[in-house]
Amino acid sequence: MKKLSLILFSIIILINFSFTNSSEKNVVKGKARIIDGDTIEINKEKIRFGGINSPERKEIGYRLAKDKLIEKISNNILTCVREKNKDKYRRTVAECFINGESLSSFMVKNGYACDYMYYSKGKYAKEQKYAKANKLGVWKMKYNTSWENKCRKK
Repeated sequence: MKKLSLILFSIIILINFSFTNSSEKNVVKGKARIIDGDTIEINKEKIRFGGINSPERKEIGYRLAKDKLIEKISNNILTCVREKNKDKYRRTVAECFINGESLSSFMVKNGYACDYMYYSKGKYAKEQKYAKANKLGVWKMKYNTSWENKCRKK
């Protein structure tokens, strides 16, 4: 009986270890360097926030979005959960968190990014509706409508 218990215990430990190890492969933690309003770099790994889009360089709102992300992240340690596939530029796609708060949700809710319907399937629609209704961030500016149209693509 002791031998059977020891075998079962060993199997449980092995299963637990393999699940822990595989989930750790999907997570990256560290301090971030901000590239723009929806892209960061942690430990030389470029990470694109999945499901959102912030204005690009030379678009109205670019500097605002980038500065607000810099301010929000400050010197905090981020935890990013990687998606299965990389984007077309070979960047990691992930949802990143500070103390359990989603940065994607924060960026959209405060008007610094939009819900990128094609990728998000509407995950941040409520946050965008709130930001737009309250004219927050980019929504209070005379932004380029091509940015908003890109957000709507399904």
